[in-house]
Amino acid sequence: MSQRVWSWVAAAALAAAPAAAGEQLIDGIAAQVGADIVLVSEVLRMVEPTEKRMREAGIPDSEIAKIRAEGLERMIEWRLIEQVVRQSDLSASDEEIDATIRSIAKENNLSIDDLRRSVASHGLSYPDYRAEIKRELERRKVVTAMIGSQINVTDQEVVELYNQRYSNQPRAGEVVHVGQIVIPFGSETGRDKQKAWVDARDAAARIEAGESFETVALDYSAVAARKGGDIGWLHVDRLAAWMSKVLEPLEPGEVSGILEVGSICTLLKLLEREEYEPVTFEMAKPKLEEEVFERRLAREYADWMEKLRENTYIERRGYFADAAKLSPSKFPDEGDESLVP
Repeated sequence: MSQRVWSWVAAAALAAAPAAAGEQLIDGIAAQVGADIVLVSEVLRMVEPTEKRMREAGIPDSEIAKIRAEGLERMIEWRLIEQVVRQSDLSASDEEIDATIRSIAKENNLSIDDLRRSVASHGLSYPDYRAEIKRELERRKVVTAMIGSQINVTDQEVVELYNQRYSNQPRAGEVVHVGQIVIPFGSETGRDKQKAWVDARDAAARIEAGESFETVALDYSAVAARKGGDIGWLHVDRLAAWMSKVLEPLEPGEVSGILEVGSICTLLKLLEREEYEPVTFEMAKPKLEEEVFERRLAREYADWMEKLRENTYIERRGYFADAAKLSPSKFPDEGDESLVP
């Protein structure tokens, strides 16, 4: 399977859901998608982590309804993908699921046992986690077969992106490889400043006690969590002033104290330092080709999914029919881990 497609369609872990506070939705059919159905309980399981944080922050029920409506749209998308999987015989095997889980653990510097513990800490059973991996693998296969195989990246597209990205690059200096744990707070996150500091102190204590920065980032960070908090290489001349000041005295492997920057609490880890080498077109071309491909893939996938929706009978029922009117947009794109203050 294309690594290009897999880098865009990432495996996701979802938490199990208790009944919502302040109201009860009796389990039943939330939507019909062709010959398939989406249950109310499935939607509640999907949105439970976000909904719980929002309720703790006192967010009104009208906003909760929007989150549930977005969760239903994702479930509808999954049902449509499942139908294509059945029609095209693109199901994922147990061997493929096992290999993917091993790869996820390796990428995050975790053992399988560490990964199991992290999954459990998020309230998800390991069989349910495997089920989510299976679902995403199958979507990967569908995207590859229906869309990815038809996308051809031209040299002109890659050259244009190179010029946009590197025309103003530094000619010398130093770069640092940085890990970051980001714990945001504010009304949009369902976490106030005090809770963010509590979580940040917990994360720092675990690191000080000997747990790896990568493992703790997987449990806490809102940025690059699945990469163990790795936010990549950054040129020192282009760092924010606060980040430069924090990183300057650190030796490779050292972790900063907790910092409050804007609406986040954060910890930084200096992974490596190196002299900067200007990026030539030949050096950048493979990654730029991937990026151009993924951008086009995202656009083509959105168009393809919209046509699939238009050609399938979809009926949202009861509470969810009303909730859908509050949130007309489809579920937002996943995988955005670009927030680096």
